[in-house]
Amino acid sequence: MIERIYILETVDPVIFYGVNNSNMQLIKTLFPKLRIVARGNVMKVIGDEEESELFLKKIREIEKYCEEFNSLSEEVIIDIIKGKGPTVVKQENLIIHGMNGKPITARTENQQLLVKAFEENDLVFATGPAGSGKTFVAIALAVKALKNKEVRKIILSRPAVEAGEKLGFLPGEMKDKLDPYLQPLYDALQDMIPAVKLKEYMENNVIQIAPLAFMRGRTLNDAVIILDEAQNTTTHQIKMFLTRLGMNAKMIVTGDMTQIDLPASVTSGLKEAMGVLKNVPGIGRVEFNKKDIVRHKLVQRIVEAYDKFDKSKLRAAKKDTSHTENKID
Repeated sequence: MIERIYILETVDPVIFYGVNNSNMQLIKTLFPKLRIVARGNVMKVIGDEEESELFLKKIREIEKYCEEFNSLSEEVIIDIIKGKGPTVVKQENLIIHGMNGKPITARTENQQLLVKAFEENDLVFATGPAGSGKTFVAIALAVKALKNKEVRKIILSRPAVEAGEKLGFLPGEMKDKLDPYLQPLYDALQDMIPAVKLKEYMENNVIQIAPLAFMRGRTLNDAVIILDEAQNTTTHQIKMFLTRLGMNAKMIVTGDMTQIDLPASVTSGLKEAMGVLKNVPGIGRVEFNKKDIVRHKLVQRIVEAYDKFDKSKLRAAKKDTSHTENKID
């Protein structure tokens, strides 16, 4: 009789053990010769050496499946332990599996181009309208790279710029003041990583979410770095951010040129950077459009309506200018 310890390192124990420990109870029935005790992320197994080794081998396979799919069913456990291997249907354009095994895929042509550009370049600019999936796909690519151990950390950043309104004084500590600006990034991560694991990653700085101002002076190695809402950066801010890129690192910069919240006298750093870096090799560009919008169907109609409105305003302004010039002449 020997005693062995196994630690669940890559999965949420709640998902692994199942509702009311149903998965764990099933595993125990499939290894009747062993005494198995599970607490937190630690499993202790006592029994025959050969049987214990088989148990540990199968648990590693089950944990690997659970890590990839963020879900675990009794059918999968039985298939793995009996040596059949779970039946996996290959999903087209799959990036990763999100919560409850939901496949996160590149759903449109430009989302697929973003995946390809990320694979081929160390810096990618992704611009386009709200709801086109720029940030969501970028974060999915970062999580995939972290899961595959291609990088050691993910760094997500946004400029802390108010969207056309003054919020005034915000109570609380620095994190409390900044979280409202960074909440969309938290939302995307919560769709992809179990809550317990996400908390662990953030406490250990494996995943870092910080406002753009906190990037100064850093060199970011072995990481996927994402700058979201980059249309609201100034020239100096985006230059500072882009020059943080370190060894074995990739960077994705996303933004929507139609939603610039900077003062009218300030040039968007993203717009300027894309012009300055136009002919620099090693930089990918993906321009999303209205066809890529994957939110509620009304979002696409809203974007189209505002496009028409803006164009009509521009035509009217040009007409007024022309009329004024004629009167002066």
